[in-house]
Amino acid sequence: MDNTVLIICLCALATYLTRTGGHLILSRFGALHHRAEAALDAVPVAVLTALVAPAATTEGPAEAIAIILAGVLTLRFSLIISVSAGIFSVVALRSIGL
Repeated sequence: MDNTVLIICLCALATYLTRTGGHLILSRFGALHHRAEAALDAVPVAVLTALVAPAATTEGPAEAIAIILAGVLTLRFSLIISVSAGIFSVVALRSIGL
């Protein structure tokens, strides 16, 4: 099996287990304190920032422009539209040599 496919499968399994485990643990507590709920709501943004920030700062200008474009589009449109625009823009910008 290709290493890429193995990594994707292991990441999918880890994601499934953490989501299921988190749901099972949190379902035993009932209502969460508002601060704990706010902290859990901030986790996806923190993870996305941790994944995107290195590419924006260490890669070329095409990646930085695509990340900024996707971020601006996220304020107005759905996630699928903003991510698609980011992907298409980075491909277009790389093809013209940025």
